[in-house]
Amino acid sequence: MKNLIVVGHPNEDSFCYNGIFKTIKRELKKNKEEIEIVDLYRDSFSRPRTDLIKKYQELVTWCDRIYFVSPVWWFRLTPRMEVFFDEVFTPGFAYKFQNITKLYAYPKPFLKDKKVRTYITHGAPSLPVRTLYLNSVKLRLVLGVFTFVFGWRWSMWLKTKQFWSVPFVSDKKRTKYLRRVKEDIRKDLKL
Repeated sequence: MKNLIVVGHPNEDSFCYNGIFKTIKRELKKNKEEIEIVDLYRDSFSRPRTDLIKKYQELVTWCDRIYFVSPVWWFRLTPRMEVFFDEVFTPGFAYKFQNITKLYAYPKPFLKDKKVRTYITHGAPSLPVRTLYLNSVKLRLVLGVFTFVFGWRWSMWLKTKQFWSVPFVSDKKRTKYLRRVKEDIRKDLKL
């Protein structure tokens, strides 16, 4: 299958980049999968981005699976990941609004055939994010972005994984996180 990895971290030494992204890439390559990479912080984001956005849309169209990797900053993904969503997943390409009444429409997704898996890292521990902040990052991402373009699927919620307290956990815990990523890829490849 054709796989697109979209990584949104500026630091190549980060756990997102050096850990999660490289684990996904290595597992896919090891199994001779086709891979394309969108490295949002290595690509030039100078304006106009018309050609870059067109290239990204072509890659999204080309792939069967998309893997998103990003840390959480200020209760959102990185700025370039958010720009990717805003400028690539546009109406007409990724979805359109279908009128129900004169005043209400719902998004009809055009990318329902894509399989999506997302890994987001937090500096915060799980408990306050899931309780006090109602897991708002994951909720907004899955319901406010992915359902528009990929359609509603319970698996979308399950395949959006969050890793907690990443800067503060032990190497043993990070290894456990990466083992989970590896297991997910193997499931995706039906190994």
